[in-house]
Amino acid sequence: MVQTLAAAGELQRDLQRELTYDGLRAAEAKGNKGGGRPVVTAAKAAAVRAAYLGGRSIAGLARDHHVSRGAIRTAVADLLPEYAAADPGAPASELPIVLDMPGKVADFLRAAELEPAERDALDRGVTLRRGQGYTLRVSTTPAVHQQLLAGCQPLDGTAAVPAQRKARREYENRVNALGQ
Repeated sequence: MVQTLAAAGELQRDLQRELTYDGLRAAEAKGNKGGGRPVVTAAKAAAVRAAYLGGRSIAGLARDHHVSRGAIRTAVADLLPEYAAADPGAPASELPIVLDMPGKVADFLRAAELEPAERDALDRGVTLRRGQGYTLRVSTTPAVHQQLLAGCQPLDGTAAVPAQRKARREYENRVNALGQ
């Protein structure tokens, strides 16, 4: 009986393989080819980068060059603000960066004395509900994120509850990831 089941399984595998190859041959006959999507070649990369800097959208460039949007993003990765590699000796980028700040940190900072730029960043933050708590999505420059992080230093002390210390560490990790 085991041999019969093994023979039936082998027959099924052979049938699947044959049907797969038939499908590939039919697709090839229609002009379709297999494999991954085309990438931006080195010859096209300069033109793509110049067009992106000239204001063209990623989707428009992808349509023009018959590649995916991901391929265009890869070609212009160092020009995108969220993917810009930070040089340790270079000054921080002045483009706004979006970071999620835990609600416990936001609550503490709202009650603290802050500079006008920091207060403005908190006021413009978007509240996102997360289970029982919330997260504040703050869009501001890396320098202001650093100042906000410095403003919540007292949450590391023994007077803070463990949840506040954990929230501050989480925000610190997110801010520190900007410099890498």
